[in-house]
Amino acid sequence: MTQTDLQISGMRCASCSARLEKVLNQLPHVQAVVNIATEKASVTYDAQQTDLQAVIATIEHAGFGANLMRDFAAERASRAAAFRHEQLQFVISALLTAPMLLEMIAMFFKFHWMLPSWLPMVLATPVQFGIGRRFYVGAWHSLRSGGSNMDVLVALGTSSAYFFSLVVWLFDLNQPIYFEASATLITLVLLGKLLEGRAKGKAADALEALINLQPSTAHVERDGVMVELPVADMRTKDVFLVRAGERVPVDGVILEGSSSLDEAMLTGESLPQVKQADDKVYAATINQQGLLKCRAVAVGSHTQLAAIIRLVEQAQGSKAAIQKLADQISAVFVPVVVGIAVLTFVAWYALGGNFTIALINAVAVLVIACPCALGLATPTAVVVATGRAAQAGILVKDAAALERAHKLRVLVVDKTGTLTVGKPSVTDVLPVGDFTAEALLQTAARLAQGSTHPLSKALHEYAIANLGMSPQPQGSVVGLTELSGQGLQAEIHGTHYLLGSPKFAQQAGVVLDDARLLALQQQGKSVIVLASNPSPFTLSPSQTSLLGYFAFADQLRESSRNAVTQLTTQGIRVVMLSGDNHATALAIAQQVGITEFRAEVLPQDKAALVTAYQTDGVLVGMVGDGINDAPALAAADVSFAMRSGSDIAMATADITLMRNDLNSVVDALSLSHATLRKIRQNLFFAFGYNVLGIPLAALGMLNPMIAGAAMAMSSVTVVSNALLLKRWGRKNHP
Repeated sequence: MTQTDLQISGMRCASCSARLEKVLNQLPHVQAVVNIATEKASVTYDAQQTDLQAVIATIEHAGFGANLMRDFAAERASRAAAFRHEQLQFVISALLTAPMLLEMIAMFFKFHWMLPSWLPMVLATPVQFGIGRRFYVGAWHSLRSGGSNMDVLVALGTSSAYFFSLVVWLFDLNQPIYFEASATLITLVLLGKLLEGRAKGKAADALEALINLQPSTAHVERDGVMVELPVADMRTKDVFLVRAGERVPVDGVILEGSSSLDEAMLTGESLPQVKQADDKVYAATINQQGLLKCRAVAVGSHTQLAAIIRLVEQAQGSKAAIQKLADQISAVFVPVVVGIAVLTFVAWYALGGNFTIALINAVAVLVIACPCALGLATPTAVVVATGRAAQAGILVKDAAALERAHKLRVLVVDKTGTLTVGKPSVTDVLPVGDFTAEALLQTAARLAQGSTHPLSKALHEYAIANLGMSPQPQGSVVGLTELSGQGLQAEIHGTHYLLGSPKFAQQAGVVLDDARLLALQQQGKSVIVLASNPSPFTLSPSQTSLLGYFAFADQLRESSRNAVTQLTTQGIRVVMLSGDNHATALAIAQQVGITEFRAEVLPQDKAALVTAYQTDGVLVGMVGDGINDAPALAAADVSFAMRSGSDIAMATADITLMRNDLNSVVDALSLSHATLRKIRQNLFFAFGYNVLGIPLAALGMLNPMIAGAAMAMSSVTVVSNALLLKRWGRKNHP
């Protein structure tokens, strides 16, 4: 399947986006999500069965414009040009309408100033059919495809007022004319769309700010000479310089120099990070001091900044589940409003016999019932929230995850790399019998070279640092096999060795000193065992010999205890999963204040435990960082991955925490609460506006022009309320 984002033009309300989404999803092998706030359609299709041009043609047949997504600068220029065109249309409409409004105001204050009888018709006609042509075209396309939208309401309402006035003027009937009403309504609708467009532009400010962070040029070494090149021309392995005060152009690794870098754009953390040779640097971060010489490791769309931008765009284009309610209502809203308008006309005409009053009240119903506010209620809040989250170092993959997060009642956290830093170090090398510490370390390190487990890596690094030399080549290690979460076995010069957890060693027949083992574990240390056997362990368990123990300690993250306290205060059960033994897991759990934990959990069992908690009917979250956490992350209702973790964990997770800090989970839940609160407020405003406005219009208590002004302001109110999410800030964590 192929996924493509298309920029859509011509959508004016929720009914438009819902209708276009329905039309696209009726195509064979096509799945589409249309977002009115971002004016984008995310289309997934089978390229072998469906042609993209056919998809675009279908969109155009439905009455909308569609273009492949351009780069942000080009898209921004296109939007600016469209906005200027809308401004010009509004100014022309306002100038043509102004004389009629002045006449109406003069009459209100009892000034006898009248326009020639023909002039209102001359002024209103270009507004109705020139500037207002878009409403007729939109209404025609909507009705032709079996739907109805805001354009239908505006076209019906303004046409009723215009043609009634035209008949009165042509036949010189003794009735008032309402040319000013139809022209004013169109002008007010244009004003509302202008204000709405400006507010929607502000909602995307966070994404634009991210895109503008990357510098346009870089100091790159080419043929031994430093030259200034466009960042777009940089390649991996290019050597580049970053001076004090400059932004890093691409992701790289430091070759020479040391400095402090402001990485707030990645992590949301204001404190600078000290960097030196061999440390990674990221595009758009700021070099605060010193000169850095770096080598590029990721450029263009492969940088961390580009990944963040893609995630934010993906999240802003997705839909929250609560939006389904608005979509369902929008699908039937316009036909219902038209029906109410017809009933209003019939009732007023039947009761009073006054055609003019009946018509004006019906027009007021049509005008005030625009579903724009309803369609903008959810997506604008999502756009603002996901952009604000990115600024705080919280990358949300889709709106549904952000919506679900505030409902979590159980949070499962992996120990290593989540509660702890994830970089264990050797604290004790304890040989047994005549085996020396150096021999114990040398043998274990040779085995550990073939493993990617964090404890194996730590053991290997410790051996290099303490033996003054690298362990002997791994080529002498034969038949290395590793059981995930347990340990490994191999043969060296005819002797079989086992390096793994105490439980794994005991299963192989190794006799351990339980008291010594327990003493280490109660200190919160992880212990692995090295044992030997002249024959395979399974064949002669009685010949096994215990060679020694290695103890490891993994430093707790400073924020873990505070985060657990805050989560518990919010009524969330925090459950720790650990592959360590019960004593070590208990020690870590007590340090961070967790009362519920599972020890000696194998990687393949983590997902099953997450599923088990879900059987109680509660939403379960999972925080992890490793490859072995990916199945559990996928099983959780909302999953969080630490940025320091594996790529597959971050790809699986719904939310990536760029600060490697459990407090970011607290912040994500806080933002989820704030976003859902704004969405509910917006839906209340949108529903309340129509629930109150339509009856008032039907009862004759609203002039069509007042109804038009109220309709325009309803959309502005909803978008402006969503923009208040920009004030959300991370909690002041100690």
